[in-house]
Amino acid sequence: MSKGLTQLAKPVEAATSLEAERDEILEGLLAEPKRISSKYFYDERGSMLFDRICELPEYYPTRTERAIVAEHLSEIAELVGPRAAVIEFGAGSNAKIRQLLDALEEPVAYVPVEISADYLMKQAKELARDYPKLNIQPVFADFTQPFDLPEHPVMPERNLVFFPGSTIGNFTRAEARELLGVMRAEAKDDGALLIGVDLEKDPAILHAAYNDKAGVTAEFNLNVLRRLNRELGANFDLDAFRHEAVYDEGRGRIEMRLVSEKDQKVRIMGLVLRFRRGEHIVTEYSHKYSIEGFHAIARQAGFEPRRTWTDPRKFFSVHFMTAA
Repeated sequence: MSKGLTQLAKPVEAATSLEAERDEILEGLLAEPKRISSKYFYDERGSMLFDRICELPEYYPTRTERAIVAEHLSEIAELVGPRAAVIEFGAGSNAKIRQLLDALEEPVAYVPVEISADYLMKQAKELARDYPKLNIQPVFADFTQPFDLPEHPVMPERNLVFFPGSTIGNFTRAEARELLGVMRAEAKDDGALLIGVDLEKDPAILHAAYNDKAGVTAEFNLNVLRRLNRELGANFDLDAFRHEAVYDEGRGRIEMRLVSEKDQKVRIMGLVLRFRRGEHIVTEYSHKYSIEGFHAIARQAGFEPRRTWTDPRKFFSVHFMTAA
């Protein structure tokens, strides 16, 4: 075992398999319109596909957010302060957390929280090799619900919740407010939040970002059906569904769907689901915000905005907030 791996704590586990979530999944698939939560995208293959999406030329959020953070890293580190414990909700590719950890002054712990255990452990082991002095304490959990934080060998000066990528947009505004409340609870009274938020913009730019020419987003979307087949014994025919992403201007959000190409029946967990040709399953929302609108719901959840940074085109924003 390498020196770095000695700092990788035993993960805190929570039930994250689809079998454990079967009631919620069935409720969604029996609803009108049919739906399945975007959190089920992220098995190991789904997480890897999302990493590929982040590198696509059409998909501006990742590179724009990185550029914003890179430009303001010194200020961010000063605002966070020394010896922080960084709690990343929905931990994905290590690129963003490396950028942050390299700038912070003597961070004492990194707590990645993710529903995909295999992917999370792979990423955590890579970090442990490169940050041998950092205590890395993975938590396998659905981060939309309160979860237990591990005890740190070294007490941090403050907790910093890190939520990059505008994943907050996957939730309705009411759900986003609730999730921010969970973050507020994990941050504690002296804690802080660093969060990326996608901004309102030309719908043509959004359409291109979620309907990439290479078809990676389509593959990512269809992968959730593959996962239902594997883990819940469903018999979705992936060739009988197609990816679609449309912008709902009234609600200010992209709606990602899987559209049935024909009249068909699908069996899952002892039930038969009927699909009409053209009927769809909603798999993800991606809400876009104004800066003022996001600040309003953050305040309702118990955070006080302190700094907001954007790119020159005002495509994306990064916010530093403290517990109110």
